[in-house]
Amino acid sequence: MLPSATTFAVFILTVFVSVLLALLAAIGAGLLARIDGLSLPAALQRAGVAFGGTLTLLVGLLAVGISMLK
Repeated sequence: MLPSATTFAVFILTVFVSVLLALLAAIGAGLLARIDGLSLPAALQRAGVAFGGTLTLLVGLLAVGISMLK
């Protein structure tokens, strides 16, 4: 059975907001690392780690939320 259009839209919006929050966390971590005096590659690495960690956490929470709805 396919989900309704509203359910699909809410899911897509939730994924979009999750990616946006992860991107904001990455930008913040990269800027703070750069202000702290790290080189640009090191700051980008910190930003990537922050993005990956935040996105992993949010996808895990999204999976738990979906499983609780069923």
